[in-house]
Amino acid sequence: MGAAALKQSLGITLNEWTLLEQALTHRSYLNENRQWPLEHNERLEYLGDAVLELVTSEYLFRRYPGFQEGELTILRASLVRNEALAAVAGKFGVWECMYLSKGERRSEGRARDRIVACAVEAIIGAIYLDQGLQSAHSFAMKHILQNVDEALLRKKDAKSEFQEKAQANERITPTYQVLEESGKDHARNFIVGVFLGSTMIATGNGPAKRLAEEAAANEALRIKGWK
Repeated sequence: MGAAALKQSLGITLNEWTLLEQALTHRSYLNENRQWPLEHNERLEYLGDAVLELVTSEYLFRRYPGFQEGELTILRASLVRNEALAAVAGKFGVWECMYLSKGERRSEGRARDRIVACAVEAIIGAIYLDQGLQSAHSFAMKHILQNVDEALLRKKDAKSEFQEKAQANERITPTYQVLEESGKDHARNFIVGVFLGSTMIATGNGPAKRLAEEAAANEALRIKGWK
C-alpha cells in the first residue's frame, strides 16, 4: 500500500517521494487518521488537471492540423474523461495503493472511477512539481495519449451516449437548441444548449452545429456524472 508499492510500476523518478504519498491521499483518509502528516490530494489534482489539459491540447493541436476547435475539444475530453483515467489507474494498481477511509474503500463503479481518476491527475501534478513539465509530458504521452486512436473512434458518440443515459436515468429524450450563431461563412461559431425537458443541462460550441451539439452532450455527461 502507498507510494512504495506504486513507484516501481509507474516507472517514474521523484526527488520528493512524499509528493506521491500526497497524490494517493484521499480527503476521507484524513478524517480517520488525524495524525497523517500530509495534505489530501485535491491541490495536486487541481495542478495535474491543468498540466494534463495543456499537454493534451498541444499534442492534439499538432497531430490533427485539420481539426477545428470543437473537434479538438471533444477528442480531448474523451482522452481525459474519468473512465479513461481510471483505466490508466487500473494498469498500475492505483486503487490498492491509495490512502482511503474504510467507507470510501468500499466504493464501486463511477464513484471509484472518479476517485482513481483524480489520483492520476494528482500524480501528474506531483511529477510536474518535482521533475518539471517535460517529465509530466512524457508520463502523459506514454500512459494516456497513446489511447488517442481509441478516443478518436469515440469522439462523435457523445450525443448517442447522453440520449441513452438520459432515457435510462430520467426517461427523457434530450433536445438541442442553437443559442448563438456568429462569425463569417468561413469561420462560423455555434453555441448550442442541450435540454432535458425545459431545463438546460449544458452548452457547447463549435464551428458547425453538429460539433457544438457533440460538445454540449459531452459536457452534459460530465455534469450529470454519467461518463
